[in-house]
Amino acid sequence: MKTKPLDYLAKGDIDLNKFDTLPKKMLSKKEANAALEKSRRALAQFQEKLYAHDRHSVLVCFQGMDTAGKDSLVREVFKDFNVRGVVQHSFKVPTDLELSHGYLWRHYIALPSKGHFGIFNRTHYENVLVTRVHPEYLMAESLPGINHPEDVNQEFWDMRFEQINNFEKELSQNGTYVFKFFLNISKDEQKNRLLRRLHLPEKNWKFSGGDLKERALWDKYMSCYEEAISKTSTDLAPWYIIPSDDKPMARKIVCDILLQSLESKNHIVMPQLDDNAIGQIDKYIKVLENE
Repeated sequence: MKTKPLDYLAKGDIDLNKFDTLPKKMLSKKEANAALEKSRRALAQFQEKLYAHDRHSVLVCFQGMDTAGKDSLVREVFKDFNVRGVVQHSFKVPTDLELSHGYLWRHYIALPSKGHFGIFNRTHYENVLVTRVHPEYLMAESLPGINHPEDVNQEFWDMRFEQINNFEKELSQNGTYVFKFFLNISKDEQKNRLLRRLHLPEKNWKFSGGDLKERALWDKYMSCYEEAISKTSTDLAPWYIIPSDDKPMARKIVCDILLQSLESKNHIVMPQLDDNAIGQIDKYIKVLENE
């Protein structure tokens, strides 16, 4: 079953109620895992070319509600990568140092260098999602003209959307391919996953009472996601909305989208030796063999 990236591409005004949380066509867990294994090996081979070519980088961003499966997806999709060519960052509550800079600063310094994949597990979009649901968090940023949560208006959020679009445009223009994935789970599935964390002692550590407080704000989060995706899904940095109630299928779809999109970059190839270097190979072999 071939994944069609356009089926998941976010375009125009987004209404998440119109997006499935399960794929229309399902594979069994065994079939999905087998398909993923094949795709991720091919993606790892592309990573080797990207590393050797050393002119481009790839930034892969994951957003989703708690329990959407971000951590396990990152683990399973990128497990065949050479560790020298991939770096993951998971952005938590900003530190005092991070708060003393503009909100994009900590994301700039975490960007992948040329030849590398960078994974943002939770991303710069937290700054138009969590802070929008909880505008009081913005007070810690000491922003000019923002003294109370009531000072934050639509103009402020539109400004941030524009800044994020400019940030991603700059990345693209300097050789970074940007992919953004929203892992779309249903509220019922989140309930099941939270209950699993509570029922299984080995999963208890993942649960926090704050998870239930954020779950109570589900509708507000969905509204914020809809606007953020609608205003920042661009040709240079597209959003893909991934049905994620079934984890094996979500992993397969994400991996397939990355692989198909990146394999189309035909200019990314292994470097070729010049004629002089090629002519020296036999000489080097003889030197080593005659040691």
